[in-house]
Amino acid sequence: MSEIETITSAPKSKSLLKRMIPGLILGFLVLVALSLVGDLKQVGELLIHFNWWMFPLALCFTLFNYSLRFLKWHFYLRQIGIRTIPWQRSLRLFVAGFPLAVTPGKAGEVFKAVWLKHYGGVSVGRGVSVVVAERVSDGLAVLMLSILGVIAYPQYWLAFAIILAVLLGAIILSQIRPAALWLLALGEHIPIFCRYVHDLREFYEGSFAVFRPGTTLIAVGMGTVSWLGEGIGFYFLLLGLGIQPSSHLLALAIFILAFSTIVGSVTALPGGLGASEASIAGMLVYLAGLDAPLAAAATLLIRLATLWFGVALGLFTWTFSADLLGLQEENGTYSKS
Repeated sequence: MSEIETITSAPKSKSLLKRMIPGLILGFLVLVALSLVGDLKQVGELLIHFNWWMFPLALCFTLFNYSLRFLKWHFYLRQIGIRTIPWQRSLRLFVAGFPLAVTPGKAGEVFKAVWLKHYGGVSVGRGVSVVVAERVSDGLAVLMLSILGVIAYPQYWLAFAIILAVLLGAIILSQIRPAALWLLALGEHIPIFCRYVHDLREFYEGSFAVFRPGTTLIAVGMGTVSWLGEGIGFYFLLLGLGIQPSSHLLALAIFILAFSTIVGSVTALPGGLGASEASIAGMLVYLAGLDAPLAAAATLLIRLATLWFGVALGLFTWTFSADLLGLQEENGTYSKS
């Protein structure tokens, strides 16, 4: 067994929960800070008078996002050669991964690759390529949704261009196969790296498959539509706070949520906590002209309807997924039940 697989082959529930604790604490502190910055009393009053019929509607758009992202996940599994996992089990693996987003740097998501190893028969390195592809395609998708906003507000252009260049650069480099194979062969002769070359080779083979031009276009297209759904959900939450409907507000809601997702993704903070909230609230004040309490209330609502809704779905999935948490083992491996 390789070094990486030795480290990650038994993701116990205690190990997963331990990795989540910093994110959960940070999430609580962020919610408290938002309420205090926006004036706790005023934020509370805004939430009391919020049209709560809009919240289930926003959750429906979040579920729309998750549904398309699941189809993209399952599509990626086929690209790396996993064809034996039925869609029901694939869905369970996908949803069970939601809480892992609140681990530092989202490092906990490597456990999704471990689950793929046990249920799909692929190496952890190849499974990690799917996790990375999800993040990259989501990043490109929200960048596509941000284009019009960046044109309207050029102060965000530099950050947009840098992130786009990094994501596209990673995809292009993954497709220059001779150079990648040469570097891997070179690594076999370097003592420090030789022990990791097998895992890196598996990761590269998976990356080469999932980042092929046609595959990437399909994945980014699906991601763009799915994240557009969350932007529309954010718009309805703003309406529920009493803001007058308009096409300009709809465009702003989509841009603000997309760009804040980018901001949160490029940080190593669990779930982008703190960075995403500050970005959403700040742009609501600066671009939409909302006052601080209203911006804070809107930020609280959208994060509850997206990030924390997903974490709740994932934790619920854990209640009937003891096999994923390492609680059911047979002869040192996961039970296939």
